[in-house]
Amino acid sequence: MTDRRFELICEIEPPTRPDLTRVRHQIGVLSPIADSFLIPDNHIGRATVSSVAVAHEVQAMGARSVACLNSRDRNLLGFRRDLLTAAAYGVERFLFVHGDKPAAGGRTSELTVRAMIEEARSAAADPAFAGCGPFQAGVTSGLRPVPRWKEAADFVLVQVSYSLDSLLRRRDRVSLNVPVHAGVMVPASAGMARDLAARIPDIDIPESLVVDVERDRDAGVAAACEQILARRDSGAFDGVHLVPVSRYRQVAALLEREL
Repeated sequence: MTDRRFELICEIEPPTRPDLTRVRHQIGVLSPIADSFLIPDNHIGRATVSSVAVAHEVQAMGARSVACLNSRDRNLLGFRRDLLTAAAYGVERFLFVHGDKPAAGGRTSELTVRAMIEEARSAAADPAFAGCGPFQAGVTSGLRPVPRWKEAADFVLVQVSYSLDSLLRRRDRVSLNVPVHAGVMVPASAGMARDLAARIPDIDIPESLVVDVERDRDAGVAAACEQILARRDSGAFDGVHLVPVSRYRQVAALLEREL
């Protein structure tokens, strides 16, 4: 990690209906603690309002945005359309991902995250984007050996983990010259925690935490806040990617006292 300022990127829940009221509420509640807001794209395989449009709304409220775009739901022409729309809205920071398995149907094309990075980079020399700032491209990683093409990204968001020791061991094995943000998710319920442990390799959710959350939902909020502070104090990361889910009010209230 360099001497860059520690950045807290808060992920918000995107709307599945044409109503941005809840988005605006999340931004308002989390703004005192968040440096940037990440807007997912067709979250968990469900259709949502465009992440680029929501990113524009975030910026209209005076906050910084990161628009997530997945390769699953678009071909190259569709991706170029999204970049043009983003340029028109002044949205310049992206997270490019493969995309979760869709609820129904399959992938629409052969577009890859690597191709998205290359296309975003080539926009700088494209007359169609003249006068627009360069796009910033982020990627995700499990902090296993990182493919060389991912080193071309501007920042990396690391998989959620509940074990700082395990995360630090993996961090020591990976050399990256761009900001690295560790993932922290609030376990909103015991069922959610068990589901995450079953679906995500190396997430390292201790059973004691699952039991605590089963007894008291606020235990998950407290645990997530402790994880954020521990990652900051470790000096090994440039920031945290926080997924507060439905507990964003409680997280904001607690972190505002701690940060």
